[in-house]
Amino acid sequence: MKKTSIYILLLFAITVSSLSCKKFLDKQPITEKGPEFVFSNSETTLHAIAGVYAQLAGDQGFGKVLSLYFPVDNDETQGPTGSVENGRRDISRYSLTAANAEIQRPFEQCFRGIEYANICITNIPEMDAYSNGSEIEKGKLKRMHGEAIALRAQFYFEAIKNWGDLPAHFQPASTLAVSNPFPFRVNRDSLYDRIIADLKTAADLVPWANELSSIGDEANERITKGTVKALRARIALFRGGYSLRQNSRTMERSTDYAEFYQIAKEECADIMASGVHNLNASYKDLWKNKVCGRVIADPDNELMFQVGSIGRSAVADTKLGYYNGPTVNALGNKSINIVPTYFYAFDSTDLRRDVTCAPYTVGSDGVTKTGVGATAIVDGKYRRDWISNPVVAPTDAVQYFGLKWQLIRYPDVLLMFAEAENELNGPTAAAYEAVNKVRRRGFGRPITSASDIDLSAGLGKAAFFDALVKERSFELGGEGLRKYDLIRWNLLGAKILETRAALADLQARTGPYLDFPTSMYYKNGTTADDASMWANSFYFPAPSTSNPPPNATRVAWIGTSINTTILARYAIGFTPGKSELLPIPQASRGANYNLTQNPNY
Repeated sequence: MKKTSIYILLLFAITVSSLSCKKFLDKQPITEKGPEFVFSNSETTLHAIAGVYAQLAGDQGFGKVLSLYFPVDNDETQGPTGSVENGRRDISRYSLTAANAEIQRPFEQCFRGIEYANICITNIPEMDAYSNGSEIEKGKLKRMHGEAIALRAQFYFEAIKNWGDLPAHFQPASTLAVSNPFPFRVNRDSLYDRIIADLKTAADLVPWANELSSIGDEANERITKGTVKALRARIALFRGGYSLRQNSRTMERSTDYAEFYQIAKEECADIMASGVHNLNASYKDLWKNKVCGRVIADPDNELMFQVGSIGRSAVADTKLGYYNGPTVNALGNKSINIVPTYFYAFDSTDLRRDVTCAPYTVGSDGVTKTGVGATAIVDGKYRRDWISNPVVAPTDAVQYFGLKWQLIRYPDVLLMFAEAENELNGPTAAAYEAVNKVRRRGFGRPITSASDIDLSAGLGKAAFFDALVKERSFELGGEGLRKYDLIRWNLLGAKILETRAALADLQARTGPYLDFPTSMYYKNGTTADDASMWANSFYFPAPSTSNPPPNATRVAWIGTSINTTILARYAIGFTPGKSELLPIPQASRGANYNLTQNPNY
């Protein structure tokens, strides 16, 4: 192994800021040393593991591109306004080419994460302390070994779902370069099978979140057993789902798909039975006071897999709350828009709507709201005006806030269980209860008690699946999952067409939108961050302009702007049999002449 590989790896663990509370990634760099030093004890090895985690963040990771550029447009969210520029706008509009720089760098970062993980996976089990150290030392090293395996699986999963078939890299590059310097792409099913098997091994190496003290570890954003099992369930559902195939150039799923639904069901059932992970009683508290509050850990362990971030820089932080979310004092990009028909897909009493959707901007004081029209609603889970610990001053022009992108939350486990159970056995009582727990929390009801908002009894398998498709959108909206869920269900093209038709109906105020308002009135000087900031209803005609609500300001809400600002750019380049995958970056194909291109690029 080359000493320089280890040195580069360690640089990513450097502390560059004390932006918020102490984080796992706040590790001092080790000076240039070979693997014999780095992998000599658990403390130095932890620095190497931190370097692997660091590849999740930054602009080319889940700090911006993987979280905010790639997952749109879908039936929830839409990418930025403006002309196409061979960059981020082309991605959201499904109009990109293989030369687009915004796909090259995240492609490289995914494989850099795989490489760094491979170095750890190779070296950690060879350490003397791995087998002969104290029980605590062995526990720490086994956990780090499992973390590296899980992180490699996550990087591979991200690459596969965006680019499909890829080369197999399960050894350090210094080893592969000797035997196979220009690898061919292999079928994604074989890659999925390998990382699903790897994750089964990793689950035996890492502790549950409530067992960390047994090896002297503290709670933070590091991977635990529940994380590994949830990740394995998610990947199994993708392995059992549809994907665009290289040879047939059509959307297909393998004949053995049920085996992978069974894996997903079993892993989710294990997590649910453990009692380690639960739902926060309040959906808003979770996002406002935990995620945007930048806590180290949440007491319910709902936040199962988070991308740590540090440094206020493009390398290891996130642009969450700046690139997306409401502007504060005109600072921010507000580049992720909520599709208006998604806003109206929520039940009017569903509390998740006003967390996921933010129809306002924030003034120079950091708290006073100004309402915006339906075409300017932004995603609301990562909001600058919700950030605390510490609060970001409204005059602060910084673009990196240290918010953690949420890769897996516990309600996803409940919904994956229900989906897998329904696919295998139909809508059983266990499947109903898993979905209903999520719904109850979303509507502010007691989580474990039957409620009036529970799914209707007696649904068939297809109807229950349709309800799940909706429920995943309501619960996980704006979290980067929807586009990929629709692809694995082979529904992306259909949902794009359905959304276009619904947007046209909304603009014309026909069908279900017949009596909806063309104008809304927000309360002057309001500091509210939900529907209470408005003086009239989203669901009934607006008051007459000659008799407006007192102490309120009118904004245009629904009108022809839906056509000019939403439909004019919404997924305009989507092509079935092509757009379900990104093109293999041109520069990567130039570096490896054995890399073929994806269908129709």
